[in-house]
Amino acid sequence: MTSTGRAPDLAQTPPLDTPIGVSVTRGVQVGVAAYLIWGLLTIYWKQLTAFEAAELIGWRMLFAAVVMGVIVTVRGTWPKIYAAFRDARTLMRLVLAALLLTANWGSYVWAVVNDRVIETALGYFMAPLATMAIGVFVLRETPSLAQRVAFGLASVAVVVLTLSYGRPPWVAIILAGTWSFYGLTKRRISLDAVDSLAGETFVLLAPAIVLLFAISGRSTSAVSSADGGDWMFIAGTGIITAVPLMLFASAAKAIPFTLLGPLNLIVPVINFGLGWLFYDESMPADRIVGFSFVWVALLVVMWDRVDAAKQARISIPT
Repeated sequence: MTSTGRAPDLAQTPPLDTPIGVSVTRGVQVGVAAYLIWGLLTIYWKQLTAFEAAELIGWRMLFAAVVMGVIVTVRGTWPKIYAAFRDARTLMRLVLAALLLTANWGSYVWAVVNDRVIETALGYFMAPLATMAIGVFVLRETPSLAQRVAFGLASVAVVVLTLSYGRPPWVAIILAGTWSFYGLTKRRISLDAVDSLAGETFVLLAPAIVLLFAISGRSTSAVSSADGGDWMFIAGTGIITAVPLMLFASAAKAIPFTLLGPLNLIVPVINFGLGWLFYDESMPADRIVGFSFVWVALLVVMWDRVDAAKQARISIPT
């Protein structure tokens, strides 16, 4: 699912009660469009279930690099990319971000083509909680009471879902973990969201070519068995990677974080609905209970953040 831009600094975004003007309204519309596209990409990837997830990731890396190359050319930011690759620290961070992105993409595509869409929804429901955990355990931030309650609820959810699935929900945990650490890494890269993604896809280009060359000889590979329609979807993976990013980057500049944050939930809501209602994935009562703990945890966190924003606004002298 995926958003690939850096979260805006809360301190630099408009306060919660800022009147929603034309630019903010437009930003919300663009943000909703980005998240709707990310959510509906599950349907897109379902058209390619005849091929291995690893090969699909290889093609996505390749075509994403091509599309991002065009975008960088149009934006005229090649000098920034070259400078980033010449700086050892920035290059290292780009490589780390690329590896986390690959793990996230790979887990998501594997889950979709293997009929585990609901578990991807769980992963992206859990992602905000995983991000909070990174803040507490990696950045040494002090958790609020609401965050501690949310951590407890999320832990109960993992236990309940482990019992329901008969195994830990590994796909969800990997998705949430890689996405959260990816966000942390992105915040430390001195490029904007678009150029950063471009750098990451360029890092992945050579491994993607090697992977596709190794797989191409198999009888089930796209090179051996894909028809014209398949190739249209495969080539389109670059576009579906770039377009929602452009929309998200635009939205992130226009709207407050307190508005942008809840929009993230559009993606897992869509995936949950698709998996349960459209793709007939099993959703027994105990699994619903597990999801409910995650949903309550998210509500607690959202209430806490909204209340904190209001209190901050009240405390500002007029």
